[in-house]
Amino acid sequence: MLSFKKQLHYLAIVSLFLLFSCQSEEEQQVYTSKETITKFSPLTSYLQRVAMVKTIQDNLIDKSSYCTIKLPYKVTVNNVSISINSTADYQKVLDNINAFSNDNDIVRITFPATMIYYDYEEKVVASQMEFESLLSRWNAEPDLLSKINCFNINYPITINIYNSANQIASSVQIKSDLSFFNFINNLNESQFIALSYPISITDSNNHATSIANNSQLENAIKHSIDTCPESTNSTLDFLKILTNNQWKISYFFDDFAKTSLYSDYVFVFKNDQTLTATKLGVSVTGHWETRINNGVREFKISFSPDLLRQLDEDWKVFEFNNFQLRLRKEGGSNDNHYLYFIRK
Repeated sequence: MLSFKKQLHYLAIVSLFLLFSCQSEEEQQVYTSKETITKFSPLTSYLQRVAMVKTIQDNLIDKSSYCTIKLPYKVTVNNVSISINSTADYQKVLDNINAFSNDNDIVRITFPATMIYYDYEEKVVASQMEFESLLSRWNAEPDLLSKINCFNINYPITINIYNSANQIASSVQIKSDLSFFNFINNLNESQFIALSYPISITDSNNHATSIANNSQLENAIKHSIDTCPESTNSTLDFLKILTNNQWKISYFFDDFAKTSLYSDYVFVFKNDQTLTATKLGVSVTGHWETRINNGVREFKISFSPDLLRQLDEDWKVFEFNNFQLRLRKEGGSNDNHYLYFIRK
């Protein structure tokens, strides 16, 4: 079996052959093994969230970002029946709600109706009771890292694949969000993939941007998370979430994945900016600090013991919700580091 580094080197060589064997030197673009990602790479999970079903547009009706209601269907608002045949009809619901100030503004879905989940699964819901049961179940679960909105990939795109289990290289053309979501969902641990750049993306203002590498793609996704009006975490209080909970490391990447080294630690961030990391009843004290710099939240951890000192970086908060904190340190030549916490 090839070593990890040799696998990446082999993938680079094979991908060069696949990409450029029929091209002139002028058409060739630089390819490096650092552009390869796996099923568990942070960029892979962000791309799958880009490709999720958009569910936020009808939250006024279904009150959930876990699903959207499949068109067409009907609702009743203030005893008025409204047919929802296209996304433009959501405005009719809003207009009815805003028409008077002395009505109840309850939106009732006409069942049966088909729900499309964020992962493209469809479910026919037969009644209001069944729907309310689904809502209760979803609300009881940890926050979903929701779809990344205001970010559209202009298909088709080409992805090069190397399978280390059988040492076979191939490529696939992706033509839609559904295909991309399922492609990522079906990746296995032995597959290494590389997007064929450049690719084109479009934001919510229909502005197209050409992306040349993984780092640019990740930065563009981060920009969408921070600036999209449809982002769902804009009202969350980072400091309150940080200090009111206990945390475990769910992912740590510093040149290579080191998550398993920290699997037994529980971290507590206190209001006085001290920090404890406890493992098997033994606690180590450190410090933490944070500030907003040019609109970006910076976060720093300081420990003395050698193992925990590896966490001492000038991190930037990539995203967070009530159950997860995702930190990133940008490096040169696409060499980013990642530290993810999940609520204990």
